[in-house]
Amino acid sequence: MVKFFENKSLFPFRWDQVVHGFWHRYPNPESKHVLSEDVLHREVIEKKLHSIRLFTKTNKLPKWGERFINSKDVKIVEESILDPTKKTLVTYTRNVGYASVMGVTEKVVYKVNEENPSTTVAERSVWIESNVYGMSKAIQAFGMQRFKVNSTKAVKGFNYVLNSMYGGSTSSSSGVLLHQKEKLKDALKQSNYKTGSLYVH
Repeated sequence: MVKFFENKSLFPFRWDQVVHGFWHRYPNPESKHVLSEDVLHREVIEKKLHSIRLFTKTNKLPKWGERFINSKDVKIVEESILDPTKKTLVTYTRNVGYASVMGVTEKVVYKVNEENPSTTVAERSVWIESNVYGMSKAIQAFGMQRFKVNSTKAVKGFNYVLNSMYGGSTSSSSGVLLHQKEKLKDALKQSNYKTGSLYVH
């Protein structure tokens, strides 16, 4: 049995700004759990940019989780397809570590908001499954709750980066924007975050 959840997020920025910011959303004050990022593959197919990236993330484990998982770090694979003609960015993210304990697959579609073309909507879907006999439902419930918390933090962090890059209604003054950029730099210095490229096609 798979647990399913979906929601929407609205970003008060143009689609092209959100897409540009997407590649620079780490680090940010809400992403201390993201330790590294590597590009595994990138190529243009039929005028669409296909990318595969690998992230290393960490999360505090509950006591019961220590029975099944001996490391707090987990590898996350993100596959994305950017279509500049249709103005869509579709991402598929899944964990490749400890998937038998709890597998999380997330799909996000970033597209122009039809009601306000100067903003961008992100349609998010997530599937959570577990193969642990006798505990799968409890693990799925835990995974869903944690996903909702992390998803909220991710949107907040992404908006922070977008505001730092482009400004916004809540940070229109140059002083506030400069302060945000400095905080973003501090977040990078204080974290163990690493970025690189293992393979770029």
